Amino acid sequence: MYILDDVAYAGEVTPLLKIAKIRALSDYKLFVVFNNNTMGIFDFKPFLEEIAFEPLKEISKFQGVYLEYGVPVWENGEIDIAPEFIIKSEYFQTLTASEVSRLSV
Repeated sequence: MYILDDVAYAGEVTPLLKIAKIRALSDYKLFVVFNNNTMGIFDFKPFLEEIAFEPLKEISKFQGVYLEYGVPVWENGEIDIAPEFIIKSEYFQTLTASEVSRLSV
């Protein structure tokens, strides 16, 4: 049990999921390290047809990804994607530390 703003809640406090490190790779993929130490590759390509992400079809814009408060953003914060969405996506492939060491990221 925990108390937040004078309200008691059952269970444990779940820390907010954030991304600690991000890097654009080739072919519209992102190397992602979360604050819970989960690491992996997120294939962004399937989302480029969605209207919100269309500007990222230009590879130079896609490669301009950066973190703002643990959230990946592009275009001065006008485009973002939630860390929770990434980690739960079928397009996110978790990697072990040894697999990461074989990548040049």
